[in-house]
Amino acid sequence: MYPYVNGDAALTDALRLSKGMSYKNAIADLPLGGGKAVILGNPATDKSDAKFAAFAEAVNSLGGRYITAMDVGILPADMPVNSGEAGGGTKFIAGYDQPGKAGGDSGPATALGVFSGLKAAVKHRLGVDTTKGMRVAIQGLGKVGMGVAKRLHAEGAKLIVADTNLKAVAEAVETLHAVAATPDQIVTCECDVLSPNALGAILNDQSIPRLSAKVVAGGANNQLARDHHGAMLRDLGILYAPDYVINGGGIIRVAAQIENWSDEEVDRRVLAIAETLSAIFTRAAKDGEPTNVIADRMAEERIARGKGAAAKAAE
Repeated sequence: MYPYVNGDAALTDALRLSKGMSYKNAIADLPLGGGKAVILGNPATDKSDAKFAAFAEAVNSLGGRYITAMDVGILPADMPVNSGEAGGGTKFIAGYDQPGKAGGDSGPATALGVFSGLKAAVKHRLGVDTTKGMRVAIQGLGKVGMGVAKRLHAEGAKLIVADTNLKAVAEAVETLHAVAATPDQIVTCECDVLSPNALGAILNDQSIPRLSAKVVAGGANNQLARDHHGAMLRDLGILYAPDYVINGGGIIRVAAQIENWSDEEVDRRVLAIAETLSAIFTRAAKDGEPTNVIADRMAEERIARGKGAAAKAAE
């Protein structure tokens, strides 16, 4: 939910986001296509039962071809209205805690995927199996960033952290022996690994030449300001873990609700993110292409295989 300036802007965002979801689901090998819905309005002032009922009616009109979930501007408290628990909702919904289904909190699964993917990147770029003794700069200490920080601390990494939430920073300093940095310092501070888990577009023409990290691996969405920034990172010898690959744990958790997977199956699929990233890194090195380009290509190949299998099944 967002206060788009007009319907065309909302449609453009929905199409952009749905393409991103298609790639994210494909690269995670999920039995899902990719879709996205947006609601026009200010989430702070414009929420109403009538608006959510209209949204639910639109979702229901697709007969289950689209399953909605929570994103920007929508809170867990809004979801029961959408789900029909308060009447006039839809059953085609996932991604939050529901009675009789696997948990909907995607944070722990996302953090696990980012941690295992970060280790795969470290192994490929730096040739070691552990982050012990490495300096890892973590931007953002929300559910994902703090989860990654705790796993890195347990393995012996040296943490540098930043967040606008000073309470979270203080917790990391006290319990994880982290060094605090300001949000302006964190991206370009001296470190071996940069793990962005907050803002998008942090890898841009201004920041990339100032990076000291040899690996960038974090859960934030849309880390590259533009596609060509992947090539800039490659040219500087910085290994980039494509964001929609490494942060796929969240959508895997949502898929688990839809498909009724066990927690063990979720963990298996989340840990497989590291294998997918290793394949991307190897292919990128072989082809001389940026990792973001290879990730897109692999996702498109998987989508094409899915289309082919569907067409064959329909014969």
